[in-house]
Amino acid sequence: MTSLNVFFSSYLSPFFSQYFSHFVMLGLILIFAIAHSGLAALRIRAEERIGARLYRVLFALTSIPLAVILFIFYFNHRYDGLQLWDFRGITGLHEFVLALSAIAFIFLYPATFNLGEVAAIQKPQVHLFETGITRISRHPQLIGMTLWCIAHTLWLGTSFALTTAIALVSYHSFAVWHGDRRLFKRYGDEFLALKERTSVMPFLAIAQGRQQLVLKEFIRPAYVGVAITVVLFRWLHPIVINASANINW
Repeated sequence: MTSLNVFFSSYLSPFFSQYFSHFVMLGLILIFAIAHSGLAALRIRAEERIGARLYRVLFALTSIPLAVILFIFYFNHRYDGLQLWDFRGITGLHEFVLALSAIAFIFLYPATFNLGEVAAIQKPQVHLFETGITRISRHPQLIGMTLWCIAHTLWLGTSFALTTAIALVSYHSFAVWHGDRRLFKRYGDEFLALKERTSVMPFLAIAQGRQQLVLKEFIRPAYVGVAITVVLFRWLHPIVINASANINW
């Protein structure tokens, strides 16, 4: 027992102390994943019982607060753990990270969805989208999150940022499988035909001739919203970080 105590106090305790925030972040991402994908899996049955609009509201009231908690915790602990690399002195890296983050938002932002449905103003429905950004990738949120993680992990270079990036991309990869499974269950062969014409990997279906890029589909109010969102996030970024630092998480 004495040897175990010495081992714990000498090795395990310092390890958990140094990387405690990493485990907390993994736990928060797991909770978000269970809530987000779990509610998505229950959508059909939930809408039958409480209606599409109320389901959308409950989904948002669950997912958005959990996502906000994730971002606040990430901002407050982004420099935790080991400094694996520090490329911030490289000329042009900051501009590259900004550009990559802007591209990430183009994929992350739900521009292919009817914004009225997102806000439950109109009756939310499940669609088989094949316009705009979904011609480039059938799952743009996976691509957007991957680009966001690459940009921020490259800039920060910490073990906390890397751990978070791996966990987020892993969950979004699962969400690709889960989302395709739900769409197949709802649409069957119609979804399989769409799947054949699209790709998860950006531009792959276009390069293979299975899909075409229609630039005029990007000329719509939702994509204007993307540009505004990118500018706002760039302007609000230091404000959000300072505000998050005032929350002792």
